Amino acid sequence: MNSILINGSQARSLENFRGDMIRDMIAQGYEVHATAPDMGGQALEFLESVGAVPHSLPLSRSGLNPLADLRYLREMRALIRRIGPDLVINYTIKPNIWGSIAARMAGVPACSMVTGIGYMMIEAAGMKQRAVQAIATRLYAAALAKNPVVIFQNNDDVEDFVKAGIIDRGQARTVRGSGVNLEQFAPVPLPSAPVFVMVARLLRSKGVLVYAEAAREVRRQYPQARFLLVGMTDPGPDGVSSSDVGDWSDYGVEYLGPKADVRPSIAESSVFVLPSYYREGTPRSVLEAMAMGRAIITTDAPGCRETVRQGENGYLIPVRDVGALRDAMIRLVENETERAAMGQASLAMAREIFDVHKVNRELFRHLGIGKAQG
Repeated sequence: MNSILINGSQARSLENFRGDMIRDMIAQGYEVHATAPDMGGQALEFLESVGAVPHSLPLSRSGLNPLADLRYLREMRALIRRIGPDLVINYTIKPNIWGSIAARMAGVPACSMVTGIGYMMIEAAGMKQRAVQAIATRLYAAALAKNPVVIFQNNDDVEDFVKAGIIDRGQARTVRGSGVNLEQFAPVPLPSAPVFVMVARLLRSKGVLVYAEAAREVRRQYPQARFLLVGMTDPGPDGVSSSDVGDWSDYGVEYLGPKADVRPSIAESSVFVLPSYYREGTPRSVLEAMAMGRAIITTDAPGCRETVRQGENGYLIPVRDVGALRDAMIRLVENETERAAMGQASLAMAREIFDVHKVNRELFRHLGIGKAQG
C-alpha cells in the first residue's frame, strides 16, 4: 500500500481533528491525499506544509439536495480513478456515505470513521427530521455494507448502528476518540479561584442553556465563581439567539466569542464543563481540557461518559439536568483541593489512553496500514 485518500466535510477539520493522523501516515511513508469542500486558506496551507495533496470537492454538509450529492459522488469517483489510492478513508456522514459508494464504484477498498451520530439518533421532533433520519439510515446501510472496517469512538454508537441494521457487528472497531496532542495541549497551573469554562458551538443540544441556568443558580450562593463561554453562534434551528447570549451576562456568564486557539481560555479556568445531550463521538474539547489538567463535568451520554471516571477526574451528570450541574459545580466551588486532584487525574487519563499517537497506532492497526499492520 502506497497511497491513501482521506475525505472530510470541512477543510479546517483536516488540520484540527485529523492533522496528527495525516502527519503520522506521511511519517510512515504514505502518499496522502485529502478532500473537503472549499479547500483553501489555512487548511490548504497546512496540508501542503506537511506534504499532503489537497483536493477541493463540492459538498453541502447539511443540504438535502440529491443533485448536489450526486455531483459530489461523481467528482469523488473521478478523483479516485485519477489518483488511484490503495485505500479510501472517510469521516462524517456525507463523506462516509458517498465516499464509500464512490470507492466501491472505482474498485478501491474504503473504511469509514463514525465520529458521532448527532441528529441521526436524537429523538425526532417532526416529520421532516424523521424523514431525514430514515433516509440517512438507509443510505448509511447501503454505503457501509462493503466497508471491511467501520471505526467508532464509543460502544454506544456501535450498538445503535448494529441495532439499526446499518452494519454487522463484525465490521465495528473502536478507538479512543481522535486523541489529543499532549505537546500542543500541555498542563498549566490552576487559578486559585473557581473558574468554569464551556467550549462548544452555541447549540441547545450542546447544553449551553443548561450551563447558563446552572451558572445563574451557583452565582446566587457564590458570587466569586466565574463562568466562561467560548464558541461560535449557529444560525440553525438548534442555535441560541444573540439576544440570549447577551442576557447571560446578567447570570455571570462571560461570553468570549469563538477562539481559534482555546488554550488561553482553558488555562484561565479550573473546571471544564460540557453538559451536552448531542450524540458525541468522544468530544475533543474535553480531551484538550483533560490534557491541560482540568477537572471535568459532563453528561452521562454517549461519547461524553468515556471521558470521566466518576468522582476521580470529574462528575457525570444526567442530560438536561440543571440541578445536577449546579450541585456538581457547587461541590467544586467549595473544594479547591478536589479541583486540583481531579485535574491531575484528568491529565493522567489523557496521557494513559487519549494520547493522539497511541490512538493513531490503534487506528492504523484496525485499518491494516503502517508499522502497526504487522
